[in-house]
Amino acid sequence: MKLNTLLAAAVIGGSFLFASCNNKTAEQNQLKYTHTSLVDGDGYHFFQTVGQKVPYELAYADYAASVSSDAKVKALAVKIKEVYSALIPQLDSAATAVHVDFPIRGAEAFAVPGQQGPTADSAVSTVATTYSDAAFLAHVQHEQTLIKEQFGRVSRNTNVILQKLAKDNEKALEEVYTLSGVKNDEHAHH
Repeated sequence: MKLNTLLAAAVIGGSFLFASCNNKTAEQNQLKYTHTSLVDGDGYHFFQTVGQKVPYELAYADYAASVSSDAKVKALAVKIKEVYSALIPQLDSAATAVHVDFPIRGAEAFAVPGQQGPTADSAVSTVATTYSDAAFLAHVQHEQTLIKEQFGRVSRNTNVILQKLAKDNEKALEEVYTLSGVKNDEHAHH
């Protein structure tokens, strides 16, 4: 009888040992107890940077499309809305897969120029008090350069989820980049 009890205890103990070695369980426990993500510092920085910029740029483009009379600005705003509207769910899915909070808490929200809003009290606001097509184009060129740079960095990341996200969106982001009027200078460094 003691041999059967010893054998049962060994089987139960072994099953607990093997269950604790399960990779999925380890990932769940890592998130549950340490709140750490499954990406490196570059990947985390990518989600923080792009996660803050994309919703803001989408709202700004929506506003620019509604108030601008310039055909080039309207076409750019429509393209931004098309690309970024498709990008946000992909960012959300990728962030969920690698245990990063998305949307980014505390990210600046777009406020209509000249109206009181979340950015009106901010000392550093990226939008002037009135709208102009030239200011919108300059803003998009700057922000699109930063977003494209972040996607370029994660295309070389060791995380395959981030690599796939960058590869899947490379062409669309390049279209927005080109349409915004950024001049490609291979010798310039940002």
